[in-house]
Amino acid sequence: MTALTLSTAAAPGLRADAIVIGVAKGAQGPVVAPGAEAVDKAYDGKLAGVLETLGASGAEGELTKLPAPAGFKAPLVVAVGLGEEPGDEDGEDGYDAEALRKAAGVAARALTGSRKAAFALPVDGPGAIGAISEGILLGAYSFDAYKGSAQDAGNARAKNGKAPLAEAALLGGKPRDAAHKGALARAVAVSEELNRARDLINMPPNDLDPAAFAGIAQAAAKEHGLKVQVLDEKALAKGGYGGILGVGGGSASAPRLVKLSYRHPKAEKHLAFVGKGITYDSGGISLKPAGHNETMKCDMSGAAAVFAAVVAAARLGLEVNVTGWLALAENMPSGTAVRPGDVLRMYSGKTVEVLNTDAEGRLVLADALWAASQENPDAIVDVATLTGAMMLALGSRTFGVMANDDAFRSAVYEAAEEVGEPAWPMPLPEHLRKGMDSSVADIANMGERWGGGLVAGLFLREFVGEGIAWAHLDIAGPAFNEGGPFGYTPKGGTGSAVRTLVRLAELTAEGDLG
Repeated sequence: MTALTLSTAAAPGLRADAIVIGVAKGAQGPVVAPGAEAVDKAYDGKLAGVLETLGASGAEGELTKLPAPAGFKAPLVVAVGLGEEPGDEDGEDGYDAEALRKAAGVAARALTGSRKAAFALPVDGPGAIGAISEGILLGAYSFDAYKGSAQDAGNARAKNGKAPLAEAALLGGKPRDAAHKGALARAVAVSEELNRARDLINMPPNDLDPAAFAGIAQAAAKEHGLKVQVLDEKALAKGGYGGILGVGGGSASAPRLVKLSYRHPKAEKHLAFVGKGITYDSGGISLKPAGHNETMKCDMSGAAAVFAAVVAAARLGLEVNVTGWLALAENMPSGTAVRPGDVLRMYSGKTVEVLNTDAEGRLVLADALWAASQENPDAIVDVATLTGAMMLALGSRTFGVMANDDAFRSAVYEAAEEVGEPAWPMPLPEHLRKGMDSSVADIANMGERWGGGLVAGLFLREFVGEGIAWAHLDIAGPAFNEGGPFGYTPKGGTGSAVRTLVRLAELTAEGDLG
């Protein structure tokens, strides 16, 4: 990843390929943001006017390049839009962290191929340092593992002609300030793990089957001092994990359930994260139509997010116990695949009538949720690319949050908003539960068509232990970006929900989450 440093150097004398500054959308036109005073001075205080002449307005995501002024060692100034200038009406006296994160991401991506850039964006404390750092590291991300020849493996420049931005100096950051250094270190740990999740999501399914994913988790556990347990198909059968076995039964690649545990000696709380890990989803016997399965390698995005969050918690040394459960299977049609009409006996002992084999995520999650419940954690959060219905409701950039406790749902939603992950609280209407009544089993895996995302949430709730706070994040929309990159979000796997889970772990460690 891009190497980050904190610097108190003045922009004019810094050797770099570019100086990145912020420009905001003011009432009378573009406004040069704090941090760029030295650059503005070199333009005789007329930089805003120059930018406006070039068509800049300060709108979010807007990028304008212009030659650096005389006397600068960097040849280029890159002005990136921060959106509306902060006003006093809401008590705001600084730029929003997400605005800084997005602006840094846009600039970092635009500087692909550059050796070094200096970021002179507004810095008013450690929060800004963390946001800018995350934006740079996430915005500079690219997935190049499968480009170029085998001899070029690991050499991004050989594969696509341009390597990601190699180095970034954060001007205004204080190298000897503990809070600034801590914010930078946190951003690096979280961003590295989020980018690892992106790598997993982007990997082709012929290289990332359940066994391969489990192997990656085992290697990470060894590296970061985590405990790991992997249940293979024999152990799953012995344990009675009918949901995971049923979904994975049609594939030549056998399913796995991975338990990844981080423990802190002073922890007083325990969180369990559960991730849907369908490494490829054909729909099974209820086969997806053409045009709906080309990106289904991303159906393990929930497991990738959980994996990344547990490792990040360990790297940050958070004073909380965190257990990640990765429910891994490949959903394929074959003579051994589960059929519509089959009844599965789940790990909890409940029976499920399978009416649609493409509603498979809830089946693997049900087993993992019950397994997580047996440890009686203080809270469980599951993450899944679960339903197209959630995309119809909230679009492609917002995930839904459901829960069995209103206060916990609000806490999860607020954590997501705090870290810049768009989310929305969703209900679990009791009247929708009746639609999953089955004449042959305890419950069916399908219910009413309308409100399908909520029906899925109600199904999952059936497999959460009594008295345990639980939330369900349906990340079907934002998990995989099929459009062009924006802000710090690339095309392809996004790592959605990683930062929310990490923030929940931090809040729990601090005693601020219930």
